Amino acid sequence: MVTFTVEDLDGKRQDIEAPDDMGLSLMEILKASEYPVLATCGGMALCATCHVEILEGKDGLGEATDVELDQLETLPELFPTSRLACQIRISELLDGAVIKLRGEDN
Repeated sequence: MVTFTVEDLDGKRQDIEAPDDMGLSLMEILKASEYPVLATCGGMALCATCHVEILEGKDGLGEATDVELDQLETLPELFPTSRLACQIRISELLDGAVIKLRGEDN
């Protein structure tokens, strides 16, 4: 299990614990935790409605793929640490990270 912090659209933070051995994406965990993540495309990196900002812990996550960057570039507001939650797999690399929801900013 890994634990990371999610900052919602109101600025409230909550620790989330998620299994790191099931191949789940961050988007799936956020939706299961009842955060307002649209994920219109179902996790295919085609819509950017699962936009998040990695406030802490981005170094271990690697760089966004070209497909992910193409979608991120369509957003009205892009941050240096913007990512698509559907493209981040739950792993020990997320342990201790702080993720800010941005989906409704789109």
